[in-house]
Amino acid sequence: MAFHNDRLSVLASHLLYSRAINSGKDLSLQFEEVSQGASQLIMAGNPITCHVLDTATGKPAASMKISLHRQTEAGWQELVSKVTNSDGRAGQFLSQEAFTKGIYKMYFDTADYFKQQNTKGFYPYVEIVFEIEQPEEHYHIPLLLSPYGYSTYRGS
Repeated sequence: MAFHNDRLSVLASHLLYSRAINSGKDLSLQFEEVSQGASQLIMAGNPITCHVLDTATGKPAASMKISLHRQTEAGWQELVSKVTNSDGRAGQFLSQEAFTKGIYKMYFDTADYFKQQNTKGFYPYVEIVFEIEQPEEHYHIPLLLSPYGYSTYRGS
């Protein structure tokens, strides 16, 4: 999937750069607009993504099991499960149409990941709970992980 996104990024940049040249505007002022346009084209239809980095090894956390859940009146409903790719990334959790306002959580199976690494971790899993108020935006959930700690933030 990374190769596919890289190709889309290059194509989008070329198309948007061509549009900037034909507009007659100062090209130095167009760089940010072209970059934002390329990102929007690539993220269209992929409203939520994640990236897991193993800070103890300095490498992506490949093959980590992840599941996305939505809070309902009856409790948490699992929507989809994924496994991170070789770059520690996962996407295509939901279509843009299925991504609605609400409270979600991303569950990371760190016990299984650390077992694959022949490492003992302190946290058997990590849950990141977040609220979606503008589902038309893109949401990126990064996890920085080590056997004895983790951190997250709202990515872009």
